Amino acid sequence: MGRNRGTWNTKGTWLAGGALAAVLALTGYVALSGSDDSGKGTPAGKGGASASASASPGPSATYAPPEDWTEPNSWAALPRGKRTDDHDSQVGFPKSTEGAVAMMLAANATAIEGKKSNTAEQLRIYHSYIGKADQSATNAEQIELQAQASDKALAKQMGVDPGQPLPSGAYVRNTVVGYKIIKQSDTEVSAWLLSRVVQKDGEMKKEASSYTRTLAGAQWEDGDWKLTGDATARAQKDVQGQAQPSIVAPGDADFNGAGWTAIREAS
Repeated sequence: MGRNRGTWNTKGTWLAGGALAAVLALTGYVALSGSDDSGKGTPAGKGGASASASASPGPSATYAPPEDWTEPNSWAALPRGKRTDDHDSQVGFPKSTEGAVAMMLAANATAIEGKKSNTAEQLRIYHSYIGKADQSATNAEQIELQAQASDKALAKQMGVDPGQPLPSGAYVRNTVVGYKIIKQSDTEVSAWLLSRVVQKDGEMKKEASSYTRTLAGAQWEDGDWKLTGDATARAQKDVQGQAQPSIVAPGDADFNGAGWTAIREAS
């Protein structure tokens, strides 16, 4: 497994990569993410310092996956949504713990490239995956304004005018690669999500990567799973005082020690 280091040094890059964390914070609750403030749960020299939307912007994350591969103890092939909604998002996940986590993964899978902006991705996630109680015209406006600011910062970083497509071959992509269940029931599931964010500024540029950790809570609502403020607040209370799982990639020996479950392609 090749060694790969990522450095995140702009607000635009951070917001583009952390769609779920930004959406959660803007809808009124504080998402836990990034490195451990307590120093527990992330071994020295191993974990990154990537922040959530609730923390200060502009983090710098450093994490180098090891050369040697250690097979994860736990793998999951999560279900797909039954249909695609009007926002081109997968919805209709099964009423199970795996279904709830699958929705969380879908809500944190973003790809900003070409003409697809962070603004479009943030609003898509908001309309498709946030519970009704947390949706409002004010929240939608906040998300749009902050995402527009991040698009401008990203455009500047990549050398294009705001509103123009990113350079050929440029992208910022966020993918969940692992999860750890906190609590589960028939109607509510909370989990830590481990994501890999990659950025490439153009065809001839080198890809950079970073890993982030985010806390999310979902409730069963109107026949599907939705991210909600109430569920996430309860998850925060449940993990209060506990060590947060280390930010380590699948294949790292510490991945198993942290209790992560790796993710296979959806079934």
